[in-house]
Amino acid sequence: MQAAITAVAVLAALALCVSACGTGGTGARDEGPAHADTVTGAKASPSPSPSPARTTDRADAVRLVKADPAVSAEVKRELKPCVADQYPVDVSYGDLTGGSVDDVVVNVLTCGDAVGIGSYVYREQDGSYQNVFKAEEPPVYAEIDRGDLVVTKQVYERGDPVSAPSGETVITYHWSGSRFAQTYSSRNDYGKTSEDSPTPATAD
Repeated sequence: MQAAITAVAVLAALALCVSACGTGGTGARDEGPAHADTVTGAKASPSPSPSPARTTDRADAVRLVKADPAVSAEVKRELKPCVADQYPVDVSYGDLTGGSVDDVVVNVLTCGDAVGIGSYVYREQDGSYQNVFKAEEPPVYAEIDRGDLVVTKQVYERGDPVSAPSGETVITYHWSGSRFAQTYSSRNDYGKTSEDSPTPATAD
């Protein structure tokens, strides 16, 4: 009788031990960190992050224009600080020529009325920027539009003030192999305001 009681007690103890191992062993593992061999054993190489395109700041853009032999001497003379060291240039970046580095569009303006006197596009080639486009017929301004170069030229008629041109010509260029080719052109005439129009005579 005593041996039977002892055997039952041993079986009960074994059953309790197995039950404890079965329930307690998975709780910490489910909520805890992954296996050490998963973290350190397999040396998975991290995915390389894309390298950002190099860009040119405003000061570099001024140096580009001043050192560019394709830029006229007149534009270079006008390219001087307006206030302190603030040069009248607008700089934008984007993919115009399909290169691995963003192209640089530089517009040179006048200090007083911000009229564009020169627009240039620089493309990175062999580690340096090369001039691939220029327009120096003021007033002119170049922009990047969905991968194309859009150049706007203000049209003035006799007597037009600088602030009120008669219209504009918008020319779109697309990079074709090794140069920009004109793909579209439009002319927009601005309507005259009532202040510009003569007042009609009224009958007495």
